[in-house]
Amino acid sequence: MELKQYVPVLMLIILALVTVIGMLVGSVLLGKVGKRNKAKDTPYECGIEPITPGTSRYPVKFYQVALIFILFDVEVVFFYPWAVAYKELLKNPGTHNLVFFSMAAFTLILIVAYYYAVKKGVLNFK
Repeated sequence: MELKQYVPVLMLIILALVTVIGMLVGSVLLGKVGKRNKAKDTPYECGIEPITPGTSRYPVKFYQVALIFILFDVEVVFFYPWAVAYKELLKNPGTHNLVFFSMAAFTLILIVAYYYAVKKGVLNFK
């Protein structure tokens, strides 16, 4: 087995490590070291005293809706190439049934997942 083909990958890994280590060391050596106080750590809101803390937490429901959005977004990404390939497979009888039923199973799994999410109340924003 020739190892010559892995030399560029090794060089890239070494370059990445040198870059990261260089940035970390450079930020420690060149960075300003200063005293921090409460006034500097508070968020600036146009000279007015902040009403709420600067860092607020997102509710779990936000992440649930985001994951459902990503799930159905990926579904759309899979549907388009499947439709293009399926159009070509319709010309060859016998092969398109497997492709059709595999996508039907994929869609059925997503429909069941969507039904489960609706029943759990993930999409209720009350």
